[in-house]
Amino acid sequence: MNAVLRTGLTLLAAWCAAQLCLWLHTPIPWMLGPLIVTALASMSGLPTRSSGRLRNAGQWVIGAALGLYFTPQVSALVVSLWWAIVLAIAWALLLGAWFGMWLHRQHAADFAQLSPRALRATTYFSSAIGGASEMTLLSERHGARTDLVAAAHSVRLLCVVIAVPFGMQWAQHRWGLHVDASLLPGPRIAQWPGLLWLALATAAGAGAMVLVKRTNPWFMGPLLVSMGLTLSGVEWSAVPNGLSNAAQLVIGISLGVRFRREFIHTAPQWLLSAAGGTFVMMALSLGFGLLMAWLTGLHPATMILGTAPGGIAEMAITAKVLQLGVPVVTAFQVCRLVAVLMLVGPLFQWVLAHEKTA
Repeated sequence: MNAVLRTGLTLLAAWCAAQLCLWLHTPIPWMLGPLIVTALASMSGLPTRSSGRLRNAGQWVIGAALGLYFTPQVSALVVSLWWAIVLAIAWALLLGAWFGMWLHRQHAADFAQLSPRALRATTYFSSAIGGASEMTLLSERHGARTDLVAAAHSVRLLCVVIAVPFGMQWAQHRWGLHVDASLLPGPRIAQWPGLLWLALATAAGAGAMVLVKRTNPWFMGPLLVSMGLTLSGVEWSAVPNGLSNAAQLVIGISLGVRFRREFIHTAPQWLLSAAGGTFVMMALSLGFGLLMAWLTGLHPATMILGTAPGGIAEMAITAKVLQLGVPVVTAFQVCRLVAVLMLVGPLFQWVLAHEKTA
């Protein structure tokens, strides 16, 4: 009952924060409000709690909703951008490598008690632009300090999830970012029983991903099933806005509870470096996104979100709420995550071998 009460009170506080953000007209209010209030409450020592089942359900809803954007016309556009996606993957790997070298140079003396391999693993996996939990697990296999790796990724996500939506909203008000009708979802209206069929099909996709132990199964499974249905011309139903808002709320909570009281006592200089490096990466990615927009002819806001050093769900939610090219953003972010997860391990082995022969 204590766990249920803590979860309920956290949900109530998150809902109130979302209402405040709606009143203040902030971007993505249903995720930012819960994220910020939960992070502040957690760091102050309040017993916040995120339900794993609710987080999975939230990812399920968001994955299903994003897949509805992949109409045959949009998918043809995404496929034609394969070269841009490859460039974006290379950019993410280079950016992460630069950040890792900088972290290593900044903190080598601070963590002199670590072995050279453990220090290199800590800075390397802390800087990789990929899933926080996956990078933490990979770093553990190589003897890194996993608390520092997890802290660096938490700071990166917090900075990106707060800064990027506000930047996009400011740009929208300043220059009027117009919605591209060709990148809107196929089904636009939630209807019954189509919504039930969509829920059952995407739940099966999530279950299959869980069984084969794939990364982020409750997001990737529904996304792939919903994408496949839309590509096939099956348009059962849209996802109701209320359901999408609730999903954003629980995802915001799941991000916010990472910031416990002991978090701010975990090597403060390390956290400052992670935050500072993240803002530099965002600035560099802004320039890269503008370059990619010029090369592809797509809207700058779409390419900036597609190449931002954030998470798939968070950047895709920003694109969805502000209607800034959801399928392109999702495709860039998904392909980058898959490539990073496949390549960072072998690249780390190459780095170690190179250092030994140098």
